[in-house]
Amino acid sequence: MTRYGLGYACSVLLSHAQRTAENSAAYLLPHLRSDMVVLDVGCGPGSITLDLAGHVPEGRVVGVDVGEEALVLARGEAARRGDTRTEFLLADIVRLPFPDGVFDVVHAHQVLQHVADPVAALREMARVCRPDGWIACRDADYEAMTWYPASPGMARWLEVYRAMARLNGGEPDAGRRLKSWCLQTGLTEVQAGASTWCYTTAESTRWWSRSWAQRVRTPAFADRALELGLATAQEVEIMVDDWLRWGTSADAWFVLVHGEVLARPPRPPQQHDVPPERP
Repeated sequence: MTRYGLGYACSVLLSHAQRTAENSAAYLLPHLRSDMVVLDVGCGPGSITLDLAGHVPEGRVVGVDVGEEALVLARGEAARRGDTRTEFLLADIVRLPFPDGVFDVVHAHQVLQHVADPVAALREMARVCRPDGWIACRDADYEAMTWYPASPGMARWLEVYRAMARLNGGEPDAGRRLKSWCLQTGLTEVQAGASTWCYTTAESTRWWSRSWAQRVRTPAFADRALELGLATAQEVEIMVDDWLRWGTSADAWFVLVHGEVLARPPRPPQQHDVPPERP
């Protein structure tokens, strides 16, 4: 089963719940029709999933995740919104429990960076997508993250996070690789781009800094970093302190770069594509 390196601590899920279709899937929205059937892979607490459902009022949306903790929150949010159409199921991206070609759109946000074999994951996404459907992926690129003012603890956090993600079997700089992975999968009509999140208001920088300070202290980060020998307990506390200090700076500024791709499933082999048999 795919391992989610960030874990499902409350701080992680609350952060993910701030994501919307508008701030996290804007590149996909113009391609949606009201009657589409959409699969959201790695849906987390369901905020993007339920927003997508609002864009396909005559269609259907299914969200899947490997963490039951996230799905409980997603179902609760659906109930709060009065959404009785959207389904949330436990499933792994590399073994989706659906027949071939049943979805118009197969979407994954911040998922492929955590998958050991992203090409296999894309192949499975393509399998359940209709031939004329869209596969849509957006992933962060951690090396491209930048902030001001400089902070030694935050710089160390980024170094440790990237090393840990790779030891967990993922690729933290997935954003820049999405196009390549699509081409390796044999996807067609690949459209690659980028977008950012930028935290610069006092409210947003305080929230972002507190969110990451809490996440650094979770077992998924702190205990795992110690277990792998990537950081000491003292270094973890320095990371937490510097995150919080940065968030109170009047001139705090943080940018996350994301890669984005839209692509079609591979074309089925045509008769004329098959070389003739030798006489």
